[in-house]
Amino acid sequence: MIKTEKLYKKYGTLEALKSLNIEIKSNRLTYIVGPNGSGKTTFIKTILGLVKPTSGNLFVDGVKLNGTYLYREKIGYMPQIASFPENLSVKEVLNLLKEIRSENVNYDEELIRLLKLEKEYEKRIKNLSGGTKQKLNAVIAFLFDPPVLILDEPSAGLDPVSSSILKDKILREKKAGKTILFTSHILSELEELAEEIIFLLEGSVCFSGGKDELILLTGERNLERAIANLMMGQKI
Repeated sequence: MIKTEKLYKKYGTLEALKSLNIEIKSNRLTYIVGPNGSGKTTFIKTILGLVKPTSGNLFVDGVKLNGTYLYREKIGYMPQIASFPENLSVKEVLNLLKEIRSENVNYDEELIRLLKLEKEYEKRIKNLSGGTKQKLNAVIAFLFDPPVLILDEPSAGLDPVSSSILKDKILREKKAGKTILFTSHILSELEELAEEIIFLLEGSVCFSGGKDELILLTGERNLERAIANLMMGQKI
């Protein structure tokens, strides 16, 4: 679904991405992990078209990206920190997005009901708690039923019940055939979600493969400990 060939990004003298060759498989839950400054954010922004690579190729659903933007309709994005027009209500934000994407009539509004967001509809964004903004953030990511989901720290700011609801939704979408790419600092939840692991370090890929393969290579008993060892600099 998403593939890179020698993807390279340089900011001045800083090499943020160093010739990445990555394949994110269809209908899989792929976890991007690495310490701060490893290139995770740059990689995600490159996929979204928010960062232009210095060189290399990027393919989405077999199509090479070359200044096009229509492919973004296939992607639902949940950033780590939600940002919406402060003076709009929750309902107005959702209606605005529906008007912008007027060609889409098959809205996925399941999370609105499950997260009980209807009761917040008339509240202005500036009056919402951080957790409620994150619920709206999650709803928007799934709203247009995209085949690809990119979720950056999706559980951040959510209470345990809402976090559980969101994780169940992610698993249902994977079973429905979605390709899901996510990041998280909550290692314990990765045992439940991740199938594929891509570990970045200083802009390079240190590991790419299945979670069971990573556990075997590190000699650890679970994914949480295997990733912790990689974060501490253990070689495999």
